[in-house]
Amino acid sequence: MNLLNSILTANRSFVHPGAFPPLPKNPKKQFAIFTCMDTRLVDFLEPAMGIKRGDAKVIKNAGNTLVDPLHGGVIRSLVAAIFMLGVEEIFVIGHEDCGMADIDPEKLKNDMIARGISPQAIETHVPDLAQWLGSFACPAENVTEVVAKIRANPLIPADVPIHGLIFCPNDGHLEVMVDGYSAQGFKQNGK
Repeated sequence: MNLLNSILTANRSFVHPGAFPPLPKNPKKQFAIFTCMDTRLVDFLEPAMGIKRGDAKVIKNAGNTLVDPLHGGVIRSLVAAIFMLGVEEIFVIGHEDCGMADIDPEKLKNDMIARGISPQAIETHVPDLAQWLGSFACPAENVTEVVAKIRANPLIPADVPIHGLIFCPNDGHLEVMVDGYSAQGFKQNGK
């Protein structure tokens, strides 16, 4: 059985009409999380934060990086979450041992070429592969930089606290890198 068929088989045994109450589009807790796509965070980050299905908007990409801090998909998603879905706070959450740290762009380029991507396509579309991927050396520094880029974006309202945290994919603890309340002079439980 191939992967698609195994997923569809699992889905048929998962679906039970009426078992899952409908949830509203707006997050119950009015916040968004921007985090990494690392598989170690699946079904682990949210429970470690005390949230469940329907509580928060979750945006993921490789390394929770922001390579286009004005027009990119992450900013577009955050703007939509704030103005259309009632999000009032943003949490940027990186994690220890991130695979995006210390990317070897030459090895990646060679792997792409070995899989049939033409060198010309790479040079034309992504001449700086490390920058395009959002390569970084330190996950904690990346979180701090991403928070600063989001904060500086003219489309993100000044009254939205932006927090930066590092998550441990082994034991689930969170460490605050940027307290969005104190960074912008917000009161602890409100603006």
